[in-house]
Amino acid sequence: MHRPAFRPERAVPLEALHYYLLRRLAVNIKTFARIFGIVFLIVGIGGFIPGITQPHDHPGLAVEAGSGMELGLFPVNVLHNIVHIAFGIWGLIAARTVGAARGYAKAVAIVYALLTVLGLIPATNTTFGLVPIYGHDIWLHALLAAVAGYFGFARKWTDADDTGRSDVHTGHATR
Repeated sequence: MHRPAFRPERAVPLEALHYYLLRRLAVNIKTFARIFGIVFLIVGIGGFIPGITQPHDHPGLAVEAGSGMELGLFPVNVLHNIVHIAFGIWGLIAARTVGAARGYAKAVAIVYALLTVLGLIPATNTTFGLVPIYGHDIWLHALLAAVAGYFGFARKWTDADDTGRSDVHTGHATR
């Protein structure tokens, strides 16, 4: 059966995003985990580098070691950086299999959605004095949760996705 060519200009936004990510960028679930892992590692390590992170005192923070603003925008401390590094290592390990990458995407979506909500509440925007998650961290955490949620929950992955070859519309393997 012949299917007409997909036309992104006629698609609903989610379908257009789906088309762009899978066809134009060739992003599969394992690639998603690898990219997120690398970015989390870079951000986590960057939090320890003077110049990338400017010193800053965060109100209500009990753990002040490494306290600063990464890129002058995002509040971090030593625990925050360690969490980013841990999520980075986890992403790189999860990128080995489709199942592990899917689990990673779901966990990132849930954890970062929770961090978004906690960051909005003044009493919890330092995760009980441990990690600062306010200011620009709120929108960044929401964005991370949305992207991870798409890969973990919205997109249905098949075994063919392990090779990166599947039909965008049906998920069936191509020949």
